[in-house]
Amino acid sequence: MFLWLASVCGMAQVKIARLKYNGGGDWYANKTALTNLISFCNQELNTAIAAEEDIVEVGSSDLFLYPYIYMTGHGNVIFNDMESANLRKYLLAGGFLHIDDNYGMDKFIRLELKKALPELELIEIPYDHPVYHQKFDFPKGLPKIHEHDGKPSQGLGLLYEGRLIVFYSYESDLGNGWEDQRVHNDPEAKRLEALKMGANLLAYSCSYFN
Repeated sequence: MFLWLASVCGMAQVKIARLKYNGGGDWYANKTALTNLISFCNQELNTAIAAEEDIVEVGSSDLFLYPYIYMTGHGNVIFNDMESANLRKYLLAGGFLHIDDNYGMDKFIRLELKKALPELELIEIPYDHPVYHQKFDFPKGLPKIHEHDGKPSQGLGLLYEGRLIVFYSYESDLGNGWEDQRVHNDPEAKRLEALKMGANLLAYSCSYFN
């Protein structure tokens, strides 16, 4: 189950990155989230991920350096043609994009995903998918971390040749749960739930990255 620990994410100097995009959306939201997720994974999964996240732009060739790319925000997202092509190439080559809607980006990101991967459709990921059963089990799928509008959380995704290449945490707000406790004053149980789901996502991404 955890052979990936001896591969990409178990090696020294491996990094993960936050996606910087255009359109005016706050791509930089949840400032403490990834640092805490990395610390949790290094402790609980014996990974060797660098303590600080990198920032990578959608159109950069550096995208291909990272097994896991995190994307969040509350608002607008725009990929130009070059960025869409670059993101597509990264994902089809073995990359993994985690889109974490911070409430407000849904109507924008769906359009931009269609630019990059027009042949693929967002689907709800079934609860028996491996992404929910790495080290930590989530038999009911994506946990609900922050309540905004009464809708249930949904783990959506894009599949390519049987591989999950995009995971879209919708109506959940995992990143808020990863942040320092003082930021949102979440109960520790909710923070731990969010971190465990994040660890599963990172573990899954590492298992396919070359």
